[in-house]
Amino acid sequence: MERKIHTIDATGKVLGRLATEVAVLLRGKDNPGFLLYKDAGDDVIIKNIEKIIISGKKMDQKKYYHHSGYPGGLKEVSMKKIFEKNPSEILKKAVLGMLPKNRLRPRQIKRLKFE
Repeated sequence: MERKIHTIDATGKVLGRLATEVAVLLRGKDNPGFLLYKDAGDDVIIKNIEKIIISGKKMDQKKYYHHSGYPGGLKEVSMKKIFEKNPSEILKKAVLGMLPKNRLRPRQIKRLKFE
């Protein structure tokens, strides 16, 4: 199987719309031979991720949660802090939510790269 390499410039693109475009390419849904159970997607390289547009008040209001596994271990981090530290993490989290929650997901997200 021949994988294509798609390079996308994120300058001026909205986060959610870019994430859906990337998820489709990673899964291979644009290929004519698409099958749900096969990993036939392409590689995606994103450039200028720091120039992405985040609409509304999400930058201040949106929170990401994770749990340590211990009682009272719920942690929350705002989108603004994550974006300042590593802007590519925001897009990666959005794309992860759009991929199917099965064994193909880790393989598909590994083909998402940032420059």
